[in-house]
Amino acid sequence: MSHVTTKDGVEIFYKDWGPKDGQPIVFHHGWPLSSDDWDNQALFFVSQGYRVIAHDRRGHGRSAQVRDGHDMDHYAADVAAVVEHLDLRNAVHVGHSTGGGEAAHYVARHGQKQGRVAKLVLIGAVPPIMVKTPANPGGLPIEVFDGFRAALAANRSQFYLDVASGPFYGFNRPGAVVSQGVIQNWWRQGMEGAANAHYECIKAFSETDFTEDLKAIAVPTLVMHGDDDQVVPIADSALLSSKLLKNSVLKVYPKFPHGMCTTHANVINPDLLKFIRG
Repeated sequence: MSHVTTKDGVEIFYKDWGPKDGQPIVFHHGWPLSSDDWDNQALFFVSQGYRVIAHDRRGHGRSAQVRDGHDMDHYAADVAAVVEHLDLRNAVHVGHSTGGGEAAHYVARHGQKQGRVAKLVLIGAVPPIMVKTPANPGGLPIEVFDGFRAALAANRSQFYLDVASGPFYGFNRPGAVVSQGVIQNWWRQGMEGAANAHYECIKAFSETDFTEDLKAIAVPTLVMHGDDDQVVPIADSALLSSKLLKNSVLKVYPKFPHGMCTTHANVINPDLLKFIRG
């Protein structure tokens, strides 16, 4: 397996598929998953001649299960380590959910140097900030995320099954076509990672304020969001992020769920391709 060691000694697993001379697309996964969550997109873009890179966040998937560094600053630095190790340039960074925050933080802090980043895509992403604060009155109450932590600590396996079989893919909606394979794959990815990393990542994805990151990003950015996202409500995420970004296009998908890259890959993949080629 391919790993890079970060400056603080953490081994980060990554996939590097497709032609080495193809334009790189770097995928950033959501919580509590791994790079495997992008397999559908990865295979699609390899077939289109792109070089596809996807890593497992520290403490997630096949990356090292470490005691600390479970915050956006370290996550972004870990991405920079992978990018620099592979010497990726003119790359398109695509982030889903927590990975959207990580991608935005990386581009703002590390990526807009030496021609590293060409474009950014935020899909069902957590920026600007999820938690309710005086400055973000439309956010979710901290009690929501305290509930996540309590459920994870009490019975992580059941909690992950409940998330995957319910709100993540919209399988709790009337008439939804439920895929047990999708549910089991979500659970498998979650259970592969470290409980401590997932626990601490809840704070990272819910309480990090990405407002200044979004303001600092100059590259063309596509913001994609389903208006039936039950995990990251669109009103306090994509609708605000698109206004903070200097050069963005907002695309809203009626009735699509949080996990729309899986449930509606036949729609999302061509839209991503169009933006990347445009």
